[in-house]
Amino acid sequence: MATILLALEHNEPLDEAVYCEVMFDWNISGEIPEHRDFIYEKGIPFLERSGIKVTVLRSSMTYIDSFYRVLKKGSHIGCINGWPLCGRCCIQRDCKLPPIEAYRKGLDEAVVQYIGIAYDEQERLLRLDGAKVSLLEKYQKTEADAVELCKRAGLYSPMYSFTNRGGCFFCPNAKRRELRHLYDHHPDLWARLLACQQAENKVTERFNRSERFDEIDAEFRWQDQQYSLFTDPVREKAA
Repeated sequence: MATILLALEHNEPLDEAVYCEVMFDWNISGEIPEHRDFIYEKGIPFLERSGIKVTVLRSSMTYIDSFYRVLKKGSHIGCINGWPLCGRCCIQRDCKLPPIEAYRKGLDEAVVQYIGIAYDEQERLLRLDGAKVSLLEKYQKTEADAVELCKRAGLYSPMYSFTNRGGCFFCPNAKRRELRHLYDHHPDLWARLLACQQAENKVTERFNRSERFDEIDAEFRWQDQQYSLFTDPVREKAA
């Protein structure tokens, strides 16, 4: 969004904004609900009011499709794919990048993609080629500058009140605060991930690098129980 704001401010060429929405299943977005609402209720309407064409893409494969896919080669033949691995995200590979690449190839002429990498993310900037450019680099805008650009425009996602990163609600890289938010505010989504944990014959039982999802659930339940011991008015009176 900061990239688009810079493009509008500096009259940079901008034909359209392309958003690929990763889906958990055919009905449920992979986005954290607060962020999905922001995208559709604030982000896209702002772009359309600004005269920018918006294209929303979705893959033919969902997270659940990937999760329950039976492997036919490699060392885990016959197992279901299961949880995506940290640092080797099959969801990005299968559900996000292919629709974007297919759309790009379907356009009639050469395309230059604006990529939202900030001026102070030098390691990531070095990986860009001529077909992908960063306006944040061109105008020397850091990550903090990008935040301020979005805040001033009223286009700062509420997601950043409980996380400093974007990611699907099922991301194995999710930090404790993100997981706790999902547990507290979206029990329906939490329950769906618990159901995934119960699936048998997965490549790995670990949701992230070190824990099963039901172990994280047990930790949060224990925390709630400990909290209730100190806040239950009946217990306090008896004490």
